[in-house]
Amino acid sequence: MQRTAADMSDEFPDGLEVRIGLHAGPAVAGVIGNKKLFYDVWGETVNTASRMESHGEPGRIQVTGPAHEELADDYLFEPRGTVEVKGMGIVETWWLTGRTQASLEHA
Repeated sequence: MQRTAADMSDEFPDGLEVRIGLHAGPAVAGVIGNKKLFYDVWGETVNTASRMESHGEPGRIQVTGPAHEELADDYLFEPRGTVEVKGMGIVETWWLTGRTQASLEHA
């Protein structure tokens, strides 16, 4: 997503940067609607990822502890510290900064 935003940035007068939020956990997904069907996902995991995005910074990927644990073998992180998130309180977060060399060699 970041690469696509960077590629498209020249098309926008003020540039284009995206915020990305990641969380890991259970979610419910499915197709809803009668006449116009669409696929959607729901649950606290989705809400938490959304909050990570909204509390993030343009051009960066902010992740929660559970996402950090799931991705730690393949991705590089720097600690962001804690952020206060509405409805969740204080949450420890990290910035995802790249991929590990080992994950690139096995890609």
